[in-house]
Amino acid sequence: MPNTALVISYLSLRRIVGIIGISLPFVLAIGNLLLGSDGIEKTMSAYYYTKMGDVFVGSLFAIAVFLMTYQGWDWRDNLAGDVAGISAIGVALFPVAPELETLTRTQLICDLLHALFAGLFFFALAYFCLVLFRKFSPDQPPTAEKMQRNKVYSACGYAILICVVLIGIQYLFLHLGMLTELHYVFWLESLAIVAFGVSWFVKGEGILQDTGH
Repeated sequence: MPNTALVISYLSLRRIVGIIGISLPFVLAIGNLLLGSDGIEKTMSAYYYTKMGDVFVGSLFAIAVFLMTYQGWDWRDNLAGDVAGISAIGVALFPVAPELETLTRTQLICDLLHALFAGLFFFALAYFCLVLFRKFSPDQPPTAEKMQRNKVYSACGYAILICVVLIGIQYLFLHLGMLTELHYVFWLESLAIVAFGVSWFVKGEGILQDTGH
C-alpha cells in the first residue's frame, strides 16, 4: 500500500506539472488582458514586467523544483531534470531586458544568459520527450497504450525542437518587424511550453493509461 500511494503521488505531480505547462501561456495572456493590458506581449518572458510577472516567475520555479527532484530510469534522467530545472530558474532570474533604445552592458549580459538558459531548458525538455519518456523495460513488451503514448512524446519533442529552431532563426537572421507585430516568438514559445505540458500530463497517465490501471 505505501508503494502504491507513492506511485499515485508521483503520477499526480507529473500531471500537475503538465497542467502548469499547458495552461501557463493562456493564464499569462488572458490574466494580463483582464488586468488592463492592451494586448499580448511579444514574448512570454516579457510578462515578467507586467502584473502577471509573479505568476510567470512562480510557475517557472514550481516546474524547476519538480524537475530537479525528478527520479527516472538512471543518471541521464536525473541529469536532464537538473539541467532543465536549473535552466528554468535561470530563465526566471535573468529576464529579457525591457524594450529600450539603448541597452546597458548588464542588460545585454542578462539577455544572453536568458537566451542560453531558455535554449538549455527547451532542449532538455525535448530530450525527455524523444529519449527518456519513450523507454520501456526490455523484459516486458510495451502495451498498445504505451506505443500510443510514445507517439505523443515524439510529436511533443519534435514540436519543441522546431519551435526552438524557428525562434533562433528569428533572433539571429530575420528580426522582421512584421513577425514581431504578429507575436511570432510568443506563439512559438507558447507552443513549446504546451507541448512540454502535454508530454508530462501523458507521462502522469492523465490520458492513455495502460489497461488495468
